Amino acid sequence: MVMTSVRTLLRAKGGATLSIEPAAPVREALERMRERNVGSVLVCEEGRLVGLFTERHFARSVARGGPACVDGPVGDIMEESVLYVSPDSTIDECMALMTEHRTRHLPVFDGDELVGIVSIGDVVKELIADKEFMIEQLERYI
Repeated sequence: MVMTSVRTLLRAKGGATLSIEPAAPVREALERMRERNVGSVLVCEEGRLVGLFTERHFARSVARGGPACVDGPVGDIMEESVLYVSPDSTIDECMALMTEHRTRHLPVFDGDELVGIVSIGDVVKELIADKEFMIEQLERYI
């Protein structure tokens, strides 16, 4: 069985990414995430990825500093060490990376070019579809 690649997943879901500058207020990042119904935003400066901001980063920030942190810059609470995958990575590889590093979002780079982002939801959905396909094929064989 051929495992689904990130390239295939991005073709199906689209490669659009949401980004924000590190100096932007946390409130703006949260609003953009709400508008797009996503749990993360890539933090880019001069077209270069410098971090990742997620709902989890915000929740932890609130727990440390209270609600006033929404006016502070995204760059103060973003994750600077961002894991990423290539379009040729498999969905299984993404799941292993996400599980090992307890992360829910992986930017996708084709060389130096940012081409998308995959979430844990994208990966789980695709894994389920792969398994259902395999079961269907096995049932036909039997």
